Amino acid sequence: MKSVNFDSIKAIGPGIVIAATGVGAGDLIAASVSGARFGTTILWAAVVGAIIKYVINENLARWQLVTGTTLLEGWVQRLPRFVSVYFLLYLLLWSFIVAGALISATGLAAHAMLPALSVEVWGIAHSIAAVVIVWFGAYRHIERIMKLLIAIMFVVVIVCAAILLPSASELLAGIFLPSLPDGSIVFVLGVIGGVGGSVTVMSYGYWIREKQWAGSEYIPQCRTDLALAYLLTGLFGLAVMIIAAGVQPEVVKGSRMILAVADHLETSVGVYGKWLFLIGFWGAVFSSMIGVWDGVPYLFTDYIYASRKTVAETGTTHYAKTPYYRIYLLYLALPPMILLLVGKPVWIVVIYSVAGAFFMPFLAVLLIYMNNRAQWLQNFRNSYIMNSLLVISILLFSYLLFEKTVRLLP
Repeated sequence: MKSVNFDSIKAIGPGIVIAATGVGAGDLIAASVSGARFGTTILWAAVVGAIIKYVINENLARWQLVTGTTLLEGWVQRLPRFVSVYFLLYLLLWSFIVAGALISATGLAAHAMLPALSVEVWGIAHSIAAVVIVWFGAYRHIERIMKLLIAIMFVVVIVCAAILLPSASELLAGIFLPSLPDGSIVFVLGVIGGVGGSVTVMSYGYWIREKQWAGSEYIPQCRTDLALAYLLTGLFGLAVMIIAAGVQPEVVKGSRMILAVADHLETSVGVYGKWLFLIGFWGAVFSSMIGVWDGVPYLFTDYIYASRKTVAETGTTHYAKTPYYRIYLLYLALPPMILLLVGKPVWIVVIYSVAGAFFMPFLAVLLIYMNNRAQWLQNFRNSYIMNSLLVISILLFSYLLFEKTVRLLP
């Protein structure tokens, strides 16, 4: 059996990819609006969001490493059929909305830096570029690109936040003394729900397969990998909220959101601050696009083969070379371009975050059920602490879903 080198930083990889995928335009918008409205008083929400997403992804990875099947294969093989059918229908809808949001967001990011081309043209160009990267690139190449992009977005956003850092007492109070200012509950839940993605968390299982992590002995490796990933996403959320704390709340809305935060940095620290933030925003949304374009087709492909009770003829770690994977990749990249005709790119991003809220309670409930069955996970089933954190996540995401759905009603 392959030995595990737990000390080698080179082994870290899938967590970086999931972090880069999960941190996108929705996170930036939620954190920016919250920072502008409430300053540093609800910084703790970014920390809570990172912890919850770590718990969910650790459960997912542990299931796969112990049982030898992906979570989706577990749904198909061990649960009533309506569970996996519901997920497939949801995946098709979610993918279309999310892809449209990402195409719009990358267009916004590039247009903010180089306005010579429209948001639509930039979005289409980024979508095609992501297809080329995923179609022709092996996982190891995708991982290297994602590490570069997350380094760009993380470093520049942290630098900008460090320049605007509040006093130590204010910072520590915002992180370690939870408070709920009047009217903040929806924004708090938005930050919690926004840190680290939604359906995309399930892609982690396929990326650890690409890394050839299999067997329960890899559980510590995955925990280290995920801890680093959500440490980065939590810090990223904190940094964006700190940066946006000086922006007038009424400015941070619509397509002006990104430019408002960038202009605030320009006023505070000079033109370099503005460009650093714009580059970081671009790195966040483009890395998220590449991660979704690479990771989500695995889910569709896995569903097809699991439903047929077969594996891909090229092996389970080579789904990316199958026709099903590539058809779904094109489904993500091309049809959602029609959403650009709506002419409200930030509105599409908000719909994306709402769509994601439907999934997390569903996922957490199934993880509680599956990861507590001794006949499936033996000695690796959930602890009381893990179950408690999952229950908390269900309550939070359910309330977030209710709030966002009610606000969409006429």
